[in-house]
Amino acid sequence: MNNAQDTIVAIASAPGAGGVGIVRLSGPVAQAIAKNICTCTLTPRHAHYVRFLDEERRVIDDGIALSFPAPASFTGEDVVELQAHGSPVVLQQLVARACALGARMARPGEFSERAFLNHKLDLAQAEAIADLIAAADTRAARAARRSLDGVFSTRVDGIGQSLLALRVHVEAAIDFADESIDTLGGEQVRARLADTRDSLAGLIADAERGRKLRDGMHAVIVGPPNAGKSSLLNALAGSERAIVTDVAGTTRDTLRETIRLDGLELHLVDTAGLRDGGDAIEREGMRRARAELTRADVALAVVDARDPDAGRSAIADSIAGVPTVLWIHNKADLLTDVPADDHASVHVSAATGAGLARLHERLRALAGEPAAAGGEGEFSARARHVEALHRASLHAASAAEQLRYEHLELAAEELRLAHDALGEITGRLSADDMLGHIFSTFCIGK
Repeated sequence: MNNAQDTIVAIASAPGAGGVGIVRLSGPVAQAIAKNICTCTLTPRHAHYVRFLDEERRVIDDGIALSFPAPASFTGEDVVELQAHGSPVVLQQLVARACALGARMARPGEFSERAFLNHKLDLAQAEAIADLIAAADTRAARAARRSLDGVFSTRVDGIGQSLLALRVHVEAAIDFADESIDTLGGEQVRARLADTRDSLAGLIADAERGRKLRDGMHAVIVGPPNAGKSSLLNALAGSERAIVTDVAGTTRDTLRETIRLDGLELHLVDTAGLRDGGDAIEREGMRRARAELTRADVALAVVDARDPDAGRSAIADSIAGVPTVLWIHNKADLLTDVPADDHASVHVSAATGAGLARLHERLRALAGEPAAAGGEGEFSARARHVEALHRASLHAASAAEQLRYEHLELAAEELRLAHDALGEITGRLSADDMLGHIFSTFCIGK
């Protein structure tokens, strides 16, 4: 990381020309730099109409300047914002002038990184800033805003405090090795740990929904040859994205398409039909299909509605490890009587569009739409958050098992590991290389 005592500068508005552009400075000499650029002394938290001057006191532009002295600023440092006309040439002149006066160009995400390091935000909140900027719809923006407000962090910290209290109790009991833990409140410890594990399970479910909302749901279309997988992709995408023929093995490679269903981003992957045999190219396509399934949130298992059992048996082994499987009985238009759908299957016709509305409903449900209907409990989350929560859950489960056999030292260690895993989410325990990776994904001016 660069020296936190440096004063940094960057264009904080979107690339390209616009009505207004913003140049942001943060650091110990931000106020001094502003004094040299602006035509008046800046009063804290007041908007000033000023002219921005170059080194020869010629006017670069006129606009608005605002000063936010430390610690009452976004970064916790002295911050100045210069709002000029949104010409890239003008903004670059202001940046060059600030650098000539002692600032340096900010790295991607360095403003948010300094806010985190100065305890203005925790790590989950800092990441929510990037999620809010990248939000593709109102629902995603609202969820990111709730994470930025600390909804996710508060729940993580609450569970972390419970784990810490349990660890303190267990470690205190270690000093009384001759006593049974039940005489030292063991039953209450086990009950509280069970409640904490229930809270953690609920948070994992909500975070997984937040992760799908941010990243989209990864759905792999899989099935035997000629089941209608490519036709289904075309029907969902609303365009002829995949070649469709009656020849088995037409699809040789994975084909990707992203669609939106009422705010849900769905990453569809069409794959080669799974069967025994095939030429070398088709076998490679099937290998790639199985590789995609290892990363899938849901498998859209397409079978011919006229003989679904044969299709199910052909792909059962390949989809065994996928978290969720939705069976799609395609070509339902060729049936005399269409059976009723159940909780795990839906009958559709990719050719006529019949049943696609019901399929859309199922896909929204798989992404957590019913739980998020009110929108009040929804927050954005990332894959690393979900992974850390799962590790915390595993350690908490192991702690419960160790308490069952009164292995107090091992139980205390598992509780520590669970607590540390939660600390990675909010940044209470974060290696510098992880912070560098996270903030490098931000835009320059944040």
